[in-house]
Amino acid sequence: MSSTATHVMHTAMVKPQINCSRRTFMQSTVNFSTKCKATAWKRLASSSHISARPSFFQSLTTSNAKSSEKVVSRAMSVAVESNTLPGLPIDLRGKRAFIAGVADDNGYGWAIAKSLAAAGAEILVGTWVPALNIFESSLRRGKFYESCVLPDGSLMEITKVYPLDAVFDNPEDVPEDIKINKRYAGSSNWTVREVAESVKKDFGSIDILVHSLANGPEVSKPLLETSRNGYLAALSASSYSFISLLKHFAPIMNPGGASISLTYIASEKIIPGYGGGMSSAKSALESDTRVLAFEAGRKHKIRVNTISAGPLRSRAAKAIGFIDMMIDYSSANAPLQKELSADELEK
Repeated sequence: MSSTATHVMHTAMVKPQINCSRRTFMQSTVNFSTKCKATAWKRLASSSHISARPSFFQSLTTSNAKSSEKVVSRAMSVAVESNTLPGLPIDLRGKRAFIAGVADDNGYGWAIAKSLAAAGAEILVGTWVPALNIFESSLRRGKFYESCVLPDGSLMEITKVYPLDAVFDNPEDVPEDIKINKRYAGSSNWTVREVAESVKKDFGSIDILVHSLANGPEVSKPLLETSRNGYLAALSASSYSFISLLKHFAPIMNPGGASISLTYIASEKIIPGYGGGMSSAKSALESDTRVLAFEAGRKHKIRVNTISAGPLRSRAAKAIGFIDMMIDYSSANAPLQKELSADELEK
């Protein structure tokens, strides 16, 4: 994400609901005894991915071109040694990310949130309503403490957790049986439109949107045995949900922002056991990504992409029951026969 992109700052007094801990930053002070030319400093900031601090410029003094080269070399060395922003080699300080589909600490959504936090981004998450209480309770009790540790030793902070069910766009879409379901009791404003409105009210805008959710109620069934309702439900939760998120969040995304979703190789190849219309849903997701990249790029000046990572032994996948088969298939056919971990997605 370009640091020169137009960024509108919104200030909101919001009390965080859930925090792993307060993030601490390691700071270092560098004193220059010479003056760098503007072009040299620009080249330095670009190559080492660090932000210019006012104190750097205030201590610059006049010198010749030869001394200027030494200063650039010394500054790059100190920037590496200080390890100011470990993790992703980019600076996302001042950026805000919303990750939809985080309900535990061992899925791709959590790993993406950690990587963004390590780069300095503020983290907001959307959690499936039935899993909300368990997720928030686990955070409060420190169950995810070890998983919150960032590369520099500080802890990831989740500024706010929003209840979310991306299957429903508006309150009017929610059927009565869901409204009275005890798993949804105590939660409100959890449809896609309502969550986007809540984020706008609380923070004004975001820069990054992550779609890390999918569901197929009949995923264990072969396609020939999948019902129409099961097939359409897979497409609704796994592919159209991305369209809905972009439709409602794009208007509050800053120009130059980015959105990403997670797909799977079953969109292109036969993966035994990955049924219930899920392979079709991933194919639709990839096709929609190409269209959305054009439409959202032209209308909102944001980027839209999808990542095909691989089978992960996440909590949701283990509940389905055939994740071992998918991992064995991947291991047997992949160039690197290694079981995937969520953290590797950032690489």
